[in-house]
Amino acid sequence: MSTTLKAVKIPFLIVIIGILMVVSIFPNQKAELPVFGPKDFHPDLVDSETQQVASHHTVSDFNLTNQNGELITQSTYDNKIYVTDFFFTRCPSICPIMSNNMGKLQKEFINNDDVMFLSMSVTPEMDSVPILKEYARKNGVLDSKWNVTTGDKKHIYDLARKSFFAALDYGDGGLQDFIHTPNFVLVDKKRQIRGVYNGTDPDEIQRLIEDVRLLTHRFNNTPSP
Repeated sequence: MSTTLKAVKIPFLIVIIGILMVVSIFPNQKAELPVFGPKDFHPDLVDSETQQVASHHTVSDFNLTNQNGELITQSTYDNKIYVTDFFFTRCPSICPIMSNNMGKLQKEFINNDDVMFLSMSVTPEMDSVPILKEYARKNGVLDSKWNVTTGDKKHIYDLARKSFFAALDYGDGGLQDFIHTPNFVLVDKKRQIRGVYNGTDPDEIQRLIEDVRLLTHRFNNTPSP
């Protein structure tokens, strides 16, 4: 082998080693997750009062009751990354799939104290605390990780439409109003929306897992679980 050929191969080998070192130091890196506001969603997903709001959007305060009859507010989720969905216990179609997938997320992040989950009933007048308790038991809900909640219907529907942008239709939260959505909404430690996912789609659940890991890494500057 000529001296010239050796001189070419050695720098090339150094470049390859350098690339491998970067990959090993920064695994699974991807672009920063966007921060979503009203204008980033399709108008059908945003209440008409907030569609043109250009200011920085954060999730509103909430006042709910969980499966144990405990008060759940925004302070329960202070300094937490969490995933929210809207369900009802009598749902025979998408809700069982969503609850099963939320259970998978709970299992995935069982040892990550930064990550929690929040489910809100869209039929709160039917989903009493005892009913939620039984639903939580059947779905393997861990009280420290996942709150399955009921509350004032108008309050929950306002949260869905004006805060989490999870509803596909307009309504006033009245007796005839009804929300049925498969969306999982990812919220960061600053109460910002960082992603919306189809809670019935396995590929979307995997994407959500990766995004939660990314947020955990970004906020804590430590390797994600």
